[in-house]
Amino acid sequence: MKFIPLLLLAGACGAGWIYRDEIIALVESPPGSDPEPGNAPDPETYETLSGKLAEDRQRLRQRYRQASNNSERSKILGEARILLEDCLPRLMRCWLGTPWDFNGTAHEPGGGKVACGYFVSSVLQDAGFHIEWARLAQQASQNILGTFIPREEMNLLVGVAYEEFLAAVESCGSGIYIVGLDSHVAFLVVTGEGEIRFIHSSGASPYCVVDEARDEARVLRSSNYRVTGNLTASGEVVRSWLLGTEFKTQTS
Repeated sequence: MKFIPLLLLAGACGAGWIYRDEIIALVESPPGSDPEPGNAPDPETYETLSGKLAEDRQRLRQRYRQASNNSERSKILGEARILLEDCLPRLMRCWLGTPWDFNGTAHEPGGGKVACGYFVSSVLQDAGFHIEWARLAQQASQNILGTFIPREEMNLLVGVAYEEFLAAVESCGSGIYIVGLDSHVAFLVVTGEGEIRFIHSSGASPYCVVDEARDEARVLRSSNYRVTGNLTASGEVVRSWLLGTEFKTQTS
């Protein structure tokens, strides 16, 4: 999909740290303190999953460094991708029901309130990505995505119908995506069967971390600006995660 630099720059200006839509939603209908029914934060499982993922990553990293040829290394990176695509959504879902707040900086499920950027940053850090946790969380959505994915690998759609956007995402294949919106940042989990889940700390009702199907994702549907990048489809991102290479925060 062709990248549109001027539109992307305009979207970045509108998707900064001052999340306009979330403030409007807060004024119109103040969030409650109760989690969404049926969901509760699960910090114990989260800690267990994070620790197990670190152990598995260490074993894969050792094998990668001992590999004797590119074919072996490529196979190990494929295993690393599968591991990430299995574990990242499970880590995200441990946060379900954690309350949203515009200034929320919780670093673990149920450990306070969490803004959308801090939710994305915390999940990635606890999955083993070497990032600048707070600095990354405070960036515009496009800069968060750009910390991992170069501009030419991003897909930008502005002012297109929701179903057209979903079709474009599906055409890019399965994986764990970061999606930047008008005033929001979130994860998209896309499966090989075409299922798309929108997992985010929502500044709209029910004002907490939620896991929404494509037809339920009102924030995703209503956004005019949408930019996506598939983290786990990038061999360089997976390799950097595996080896512990630092992802330097993009700030402009």
